[in-house]
Amino acid sequence: MKGFSKKIFFVLMIFCASLSFSKAKKFDLPKKELVVTCKNGEKITITAEIARSTEARNYGFMERENIPDGTGMLFVFENDQILRFWMKNTPSPLSIAYIDKSGRINEIFDMKPYSLESVEGTRYARYALEVPQGYFSRAGIKAGDVIDLSFLK
Repeated sequence: MKGFSKKIFFVLMIFCASLSFSKAKKFDLPKKELVVTCKNGEKITITAEIARSTEARNYGFMERENIPDGTGMLFVFENDQILRFWMKNTPSPLSIAYIDKSGRINEIFDMKPYSLESVEGTRYARYALEVPQGYFSRAGIKAGDVIDLSFLK
């Protein structure tokens, strides 16, 4: 039995290590400095992780507990659509901006941690930007402001 127990322990250790590796890998997204031009001309920079793949978009900020002000995640979609986001397995309260293909912020919503309720936009959008809840307001960013997304084209 002793040899059998060691084998089970070894298999479990490899399994746990592979889970840790795959979870860490999900957070290895490229980062880009996004420049937001407010209606008053002020420019604000947000360091955003860029989620382009379906897997990255689906995982988002899940399990992330510390998201500092001035950072976020930009979700890039191939087509304009009505976007819907939820907060499954996401412990940090977030705000989300739905953004059209020209980079104009259509609308901003707050989202509750762990909520399975969809936060649905009312207009077609190509991008979504999540930041710590209230950051858009604290930074003076509002619907109608424009984000330079020319690096995506």
